[in-house]
Amino acid sequence: MATPPSRRDPVESGDYRSAPPVDDRDDEPADSADGEVERRAVVVDAALHGQRLDKALVSIAAEFSRSHLQGLIEAGHVSVDGLPAMLAARKLRAGQRIEMALVPTAESRAFRPEAMALAPVYEDVHLLVIDKPAGLVVHPAAGHWSGTLLNGLLSHHRDAATLPRAGIVHRLDKDTSGLMVVAKTLPAMTALVRAIAAREVQRRYLAIAHGDVPDTLERIDAPVGRDPKSRVRMAVLASGRPARTDVEVLARGAGCSALRCTLHTGRTHQIRVHLASRGHALVGDTLYGGAAALGMTRQALHAARLAFAHPATGAALSFDAPPPADFAAAWARLGAPQ
Repeated sequence: MATPPSRRDPVESGDYRSAPPVDDRDDEPADSADGEVERRAVVVDAALHGQRLDKALVSIAAEFSRSHLQGLIEAGHVSVDGLPAMLAARKLRAGQRIEMALVPTAESRAFRPEAMALAPVYEDVHLLVIDKPAGLVVHPAAGHWSGTLLNGLLSHHRDAATLPRAGIVHRLDKDTSGLMVVAKTLPAMTALVRAIAAREVQRRYLAIAHGDVPDTLERIDAPVGRDPKSRVRMAVLASGRPARTDVEVLARGAGCSALRCTLHTGRTHQIRVHLASRGHALVGDTLYGGAAALGMTRQALHAARLAFAHPATGAALSFDAPPPADFAAAWARLGAPQ
């Protein structure tokens, strides 16, 4: 393994908030942690007379989505003539006084430092390699506005706040465990993103799939895109982005196969989608047709190996992480090599 570099790159300005856009239709109001809640009041005029309360609030607080304003109503943050207004569809009358507490959206509060035991596998002034536990969400999104890896990174080192997405250059699904590299400077982030795009970063996974995967399934080269029937799923689609996964069968037993998968591209849910498209969904992956087996109740996928050139020194770095206990037990039952 390479010796940690000794020189520090200058920190260049960036904005970790420039993360991929998220859909705020599922936002729910949250109590303010710092007490800084704006309160706004207005008297219903002729233009608002007869309108639904939630529609009227859109004109009063246009910076918030209608769904968030409906949530404020349901949470009791809106009153009409001094009484809580709990029904978004109630009609207003001219002369009524509306008062509301503009509690921030969960999304706006998501990018905050949260102390977290990241347990780095490797760290220097340029980058951080972590062994992500299953269950940890990487980036805030609807339903997961706190307790994410991004929140932990913002607490781990101060420069994370100057980087896009706090330095996150690739992701693992919530229930996938294993190795991730995170940049700590903007030059390192730029170099790592380019290396991933150029397919110069080796990412190898261990997976347990349903069925007897044939030895002939050595490569799956099939484009992946958003499933037109479900926004939470991906699918093999002719219109999708190119995606390639190499598959090696290591053991079979109990109606399952132990696999080593190497990514050549990094599409969302790529290994899960590719194997499911061949009739071999991952054990525990209910989203793509898998079921619990061998004691695994979450998707049986672990990022076991990560190798790349150091973005500052060019030194070859490689890391291996043993799977967590649930995966290791299932793996052992199949008699697969460690």
